[in-house]
Amino acid sequence: MDALLTDIATVVGPGNVLTGSDVSARRVDWMSGEPCRAGAIVRPADTDEVAAVMRLCHAARQPVVTHGGLTGLVHGGEASPEELAISLERMTAIEALDPIGGTLTVQAGVPLQSVQETAATEELQFPLDLGARGSCTIGGNIATNAGGVRVIRYGMMRQQVLGLEAVLADGTVVSSLSRMLKNNAGYDLKQLFIGSEGTLGIVTRAVLKLQPRLPSERTALVACPDFDALTALLRHLGHRLGGALGTFEVMWDNHYRLLTEESGRHAPPLPLGAPFYVLVESLGLDPERNAAQFSDALEAALNDGLIGDAVLAQSTTQRDALWAIREDIEGLLQTLAPLFTFDISLPIAEMATYVEGLETALAHEWPKGRLVVFGHLGDGNLHVSVSVGSVSHEVRCAVERLVYAPLAQLGGSISAEHGIGLEKRDYLSLSRSPEEIALMRTLKRALDPHHLLNRHKILPPAPEDTP
Repeated sequence: MDALLTDIATVVGPGNVLTGSDVSARRVDWMSGEPCRAGAIVRPADTDEVAAVMRLCHAARQPVVTHGGLTGLVHGGEASPEELAISLERMTAIEALDPIGGTLTVQAGVPLQSVQETAATEELQFPLDLGARGSCTIGGNIATNAGGVRVIRYGMMRQQVLGLEAVLADGTVVSSLSRMLKNNAGYDLKQLFIGSEGTLGIVTRAVLKLQPRLPSERTALVACPDFDALTALLRHLGHRLGGALGTFEVMWDNHYRLLTEESGRHAPPLPLGAPFYVLVESLGLDPERNAAQFSDALEAALNDGLIGDAVLAQSTTQRDALWAIREDIEGLLQTLAPLFTFDISLPIAEMATYVEGLETALAHEWPKGRLVVFGHLGDGNLHVSVSVGSVSHEVRCAVERLVYAPLAQLGGSISAEHGIGLEKRDYLSLSRSPEEIALMRTLKRALDPHHLLNRHKILPPAPEDTP
């Protein structure tokens, strides 16, 4: 590896090849806090340098792992001492903003928040939004097909990408930077890389689709008396608000109670005791009309018994306080540690039964265990946190079986938005058929025959997967 690193240094510059303590001083991800174990970290400045580095690695059969903002939760950026990490932290250029066409061309290392702020300068918005906006990068958002809190209105990251550029395992640059909404000229190659978690190519640049900025934003926290009322409320708001419904985020009572009364981290804006608390938001162009429509929809829901109580945010400060309860992942980590976190999806109608069954199963195995649930219910995504007092391998496997096994029969997914990485690969067959997995392996072999890119992620290793 030393000889290879010397060659790589001639491409990116000696100061951009990190080794030793410069590597171990970095964390492998934000949640575990474990040090990075990569053999070295390489920091290219642009696509040409990424391609040159990959040509050298391909010739040496050197496996690599791509690093973005390292905000992932499934160990997708984990690298061993035998692997190089290619960090895109220097690739943060915002190259072109087209206010007429509504597009933004960026390098993959630019943070999501920078994209949002740049779009706002032209009264536009980039609708993808998630709690890690200040740290996560566009390349990572693309590689994992990120979701977030606006999926119910705008879709996943896949729907926000018009074109992209990627470097293949052998250093070939595939540049498909289309700025057109309609482009039916053959295969849509960008879709190969969106959600592939860096296993098929390294995304280096992208053309993003922007939306008109909606200046009117109305936010409320409501309490629902039962799950039937909760799902009826979703339908009710969908009909009454139409395309203006931007968010429908649900907290089970165990989440709301933990982060307010039990931990004291937040003052409860609504009394405790309801089984479900929902953050709803309406987005619009006309503040007066949007406010009236939102209030009327909530009042009708209250009269119909779909909600038992509600509080409307009257300022940005109040809105932020409501969202702080939903987004306080740090609070979950501190109050429930040690814990396991899961990101799953399943049909909305099955959620209550699934959670009740999981709660019963956990209580049977670990009477003092804790279950906390919240998520993007409007798009079928739940985040499940489990604390049973131990995170040993044996306990982890037992908890994972309880969480994942029922999803196969329900037609759910072991991963709604976080990806597979290393953490979920052994359960991939619960959500994908043998034929689908076989096709995934065919694509991997075709684009990366020596298994150099993020090896062993997503797909369980096979005998032929060694470089």
